[in-house]
Amino acid sequence: MRKELAKKKGERRSFHATFVRFGSKRGYQGYKEETILLKNIVDLATNNVIADHAWFSFTKTFQRLKLIEGAQIAFDARIKEYHKGYVNKRYGIDNRKKDYRLSHPTNVSITTVPMETTTNRTPKRNSRDD
Repeated sequence: MRKELAKKKGERRSFHATFVRFGSKRGYQGYKEETILLKNIVDLATNNVIADHAWFSFTKTFQRLKLIEGAQIAFDARIKEYHKGYVNKRYGIDNRKKDYRLSHPTNVSITTVPMETTTNRTPKRNSRDD
């Protein structure tokens, strides 16, 4: 699916997706960063599914929304290339692969809220986020 993203590398486009859940990752110097998972990401211009899922940092843009599991979200994002995989220079191992992601989401809004609200959780914020 992300092969479609390769054709549009560098462009800013509009997308539609479904919010699934909150998560976390280890950021710079081991600090925990909250993330969100979106699934079934659709390019609004072509109405094609371009990715089955994507993780985003839980930035202030997303924090302003009251995210509920199953909510439909519309947003604009830039398509960027990145490298994923394992590298060990000492042993000459380079298993990197080129892939594409959505970055710098803007104009984020909730378009549809599910009828049943099963999850309404906002992660705890660190004092250094203020």
